[in-house]
Amino acid sequence: MQKPVVTRFAPSPTGTLHIGGARTALFNWLYAKHTGGTFLLRIEDTDRERSKPEHVEAILGSLKWLELDWDGEPLFQFARADRHRQVVEELLAKGQAYRCYLTPAELDAMRADAEARKDSVPVRSPWRDRDPKDAPAGVKPAIRIKAPREGETVVDDKVQGRVVVQNGQLDDLIILRSDGAPTYNFAVVVDDHDMGVTHVIRGADHLNNASRQTVIYQALGWELPVFAHVPLIHGPDGAKLSKRHGAQGTEEYRAMGYLPVALRNYLVRLGWSHGNDEIMSTQQLIEWFDLDGIGKSAARFDFAKLADLNGHYIRKAEPAEIRGRLKAALPEMEGGPEIARGLDRIGWEKLDAILPALMERAKTLKDVAAGTGFLLAQRPLKLDEKAAKQLDEGARATLAELAKAFAAAPVWEVAALEALVRAYAEQSGKKLGQVAQPLRAALTGSTVSPPVFDIMVALGREEALARIGDQAG
Repeated sequence: MQKPVVTRFAPSPTGTLHIGGARTALFNWLYAKHTGGTFLLRIEDTDRERSKPEHVEAILGSLKWLELDWDGEPLFQFARADRHRQVVEELLAKGQAYRCYLTPAELDAMRADAEARKDSVPVRSPWRDRDPKDAPAGVKPAIRIKAPREGETVVDDKVQGRVVVQNGQLDDLIILRSDGAPTYNFAVVVDDHDMGVTHVIRGADHLNNASRQTVIYQALGWELPVFAHVPLIHGPDGAKLSKRHGAQGTEEYRAMGYLPVALRNYLVRLGWSHGNDEIMSTQQLIEWFDLDGIGKSAARFDFAKLADLNGHYIRKAEPAEIRGRLKAALPEMEGGPEIARGLDRIGWEKLDAILPALMERAKTLKDVAAGTGFLLAQRPLKLDEKAAKQLDEGARATLAELAKAFAAAPVWEVAALEALVRAYAEQSGKKLGQVAQPLRAALTGSTVSPPVFDIMVALGREEALARIGDQAG
């Protein structure tokens, strides 16, 4: 009987969640969901100097925002140091590891000699076969695993294929430092085994670690997990994604106004495919995702495609959802706190009247926020250059006539207001644009905005008439 699938995401809290890490978490989450398995979270916080509680909170916050729910409580690696040392003692007792008393100076000399000889294995400790009774006094040993010297170590990777390393090219990896701290490769193996992880899905930058970790698994007699090393994300120019390409941290995308569903859809398509499908619901992703669909080549991040996809999801969303997400995002959005204060001042219900129109034009929540400018503007409105040109003497006279008609309007609704303006244009012999553009300029201070009648409803009768009156001749 096949074991239930258990995947894990294991970030280090030395910074916030990188967008590449977010994709790794997503792949693990999707595979667990697809197979009806379990998705676990481990915080690899053994680097005590660089691991910060605020980074842990930021990583957890980003995963929650992406709606990647993990099973159980997060496991913290540092808290398991006693367990790691216990397993080291087991390896020593089995003769699968040894105490190494090489000093830093001796190690440096070995590395320099190996470099001069162009030997790919820099350190071959003499303490592997030396009697521990010869140990120098006062030197705390590191513990090294006895890597096999003959044969080969094979990693059957679900993405990269069969990866073979000649054992003669493997050094005796340190598994416990002289200060008693476990090394990364060793702690990962012990934790994955104890957590019951069946599938290790991670970035291709860890592929070199897979053979080293396989040696540790074999020395302990533990069953190997399935490895799947996912290609890295590159920038549009083909170079490894970096700050010069744009946003790096997942929280930056949240502050830029992207929706979790859009980012999930986009990230899963970076390196995984399902035919020619581009837009896929989360339920479809869960149904279709499998490791076989992951490609070997690095994926290129395309910010324009992400924005287009995000715009699609904004248009498909319910206004109530966008309102809630906008409210949550404004505090961390550039200029957002000021917009939030403005909406608090005029009342969020004012936004509701114009939100569907703003959503039709937006690619991000930042665009939606920017579209609220006319709502928050206070009289007298500051006109931009194009708007000022629209409001010539004739246009102001038109506004004065319209103001009288609007004041008498029985209902303040989009259809009724549009019918009123069309009737006025027909009676006065003007084109609709000759009437609507000056009206737009008076109401917003700009010539670019959502539909003018939606604007009037959003502003309300009193404010709209006041703004028109300010510009009427």
